[in-house]
Amino acid sequence: MSKLSKPKLLIDPLPRTMEMIFTPEAQRRLNEIAELNVFQTDRMPAEMVEKFLPETEILIGQTDLPGERLDRAPRLRAIFNVEGNFLPNVDYHRCFERGIRVLIASPAFALSVAESALGLGLDLARGISWNDRAFRSGKETYGLDSNHGYRLFAGMKVGIIGFGDLGRTFRPLIQPFRCPVKIYDPWLPEREIRRYDAVPAGLEEVLSWADAIFVFAGVTNENQGFLGRAELSLIRPGGLFVLMSRAAVVDFDALTEAAKSGRVRVATDVFPDEPLDKNHPIRAVEKTVLSAHRSGGMPEAFLEIGDMVLSDLELLLRGLPPVSCKPAQPETVSRFRGKPVAKS
Repeated sequence: MSKLSKPKLLIDPLPRTMEMIFTPEAQRRLNEIAELNVFQTDRMPAEMVEKFLPETEILIGQTDLPGERLDRAPRLRAIFNVEGNFLPNVDYHRCFERGIRVLIASPAFALSVAESALGLGLDLARGISWNDRAFRSGKETYGLDSNHGYRLFAGMKVGIIGFGDLGRTFRPLIQPFRCPVKIYDPWLPEREIRRYDAVPAGLEEVLSWADAIFVFAGVTNENQGFLGRAELSLIRPGGLFVLMSRAAVVDFDALTEAAKSGRVRVATDVFPDEPLDKNHPIRAVEKTVLSAHRSGGMPEAFLEIGDMVLSDLELLLRGLPPVSCKPAQPETVSRFRGKPVAKS
């Protein structure tokens, strides 16, 4: 491929950087197969976007793409979002009309989030971090006395709410613990859930049946706060509740109250506002496990983003469909509630 025939890529990756998501080898490969126009110290300025857009074939990043801007990109074939959510700054309908693929690399985070979810669940079941805090303050107890109120995770009845990339990656991790599993996901047919050795069930059934509940549901325009006070009251006394996806799916005040009452033991990696207010009452609730939205942010996960994008990019340039990244779907993309990004 001659230099003149190389396809033109516009790369506007904030909040990522090239070094964060592409290994040196991957960056070399990108330069071999395409002509790159990169801006990564901030959002790409509008005048730079407009300069390169008419010749751009592939866009990597979160650049604002309303319909009128897409009209000025006649050669655009694909958009790779490397942030993690389908964002509301793209005219998806116009993309579907023109056959522009909109792809997201969010599956890159699935393993690191699933692994962390298992760790948080084990911690809640066995009281690991709580007993560590007691030990450091000189208030530790030993042996059987130290395990009052705790139990084996093995054999627990596990409920999973939301069975997308995160839930499907989490399910095999608990296979060795011989946990019966029920799953609530209204976007999936029963057949798909049963393929993962799990029983499809309604939300109320999952909440009232499970010993440990793991929430992986993404937030949409339709499900904000769907785990409210009434739903949380269905959890059996002593039940474990692990929140891994987005805080907006839960009435967080009600969740804090449930944890404070001692009826439910809570672990969460996400919060309604981040950073969380220093005086938020959940900080003072005993036997909760609080994680600063860190489960997905592993170096390996960010590099996986780059590998996924590069592999799908090479397929597209060969005239083949992408297989690694997740495509936007007309039936669902308008329902996702991604956080807005700064205007470019």
